Amino acid sequence: MGRRARVHRETTETNVAVAVDLEGGAILVRTTIPFFDHMLTLMAKHGLLGLEIEASGDTDIDWHHTVEDVGIALGEALRRALGDRAGIRRYGQSGVPMDEALASAHVDLVTRPFLVYNVPPAAGQGGGFDVDLAEQFFRALVTNLQATVHLALSYGSNQHHILEALFKAFGRAFGEAATADPRIAGPLSTKGML
Repeated sequence: MGRRARVHRETTETNVAVAVDLEGGAILVRTTIPFFDHMLTLMAKHGLLGLEIEASGDTDIDWHHTVEDVGIALGEALRRALGDRAGIRRYGQSGVPMDEALASAHVDLVTRPFLVYNVPPAAGQGGGFDVDLAEQFFRALVTNLQATVHLALSYGSNQHHILEALFKAFGRAFGEAATADPRIAGPLSTKGML
């Protein structure tokens, strides 16, 4: 299986380079947004992924373009690393507590992109990071990964804890779904394809 991929995305607003290894490896994330770097690093760590991201953008205007374009490039890199998705477990799920917050993620690595983001809208920031940017990141990632992902917050009040629980839960659920299993021949589907 081709379990590694690199993607470079350059626009007039951003420049993003991503390398992923589904079998693990070094994690080095530099997006010029420290809190986002922290979230991506812990997502990779808990998903047992190797991940390198180098990104810059027009953050003097807003963080939205950089966050969204990192999601686009990361989703594409993960999609490429999965190859034809043969021999993987396909489904993954995780619930992650972070102090008072509890978040869950459910991932189906089918090739139909769909995001359910069941996290109540919240004004404010976690680590200086606008909370609503997390949904934009996950939407871009899921669309380009071509997966169905459900993210939910059961409860929580601290924005940092909520975001950290969401990113960790997604990392763990994705890592489980992307795990190669020698018992699975071809795609895990009665249709014969995902």
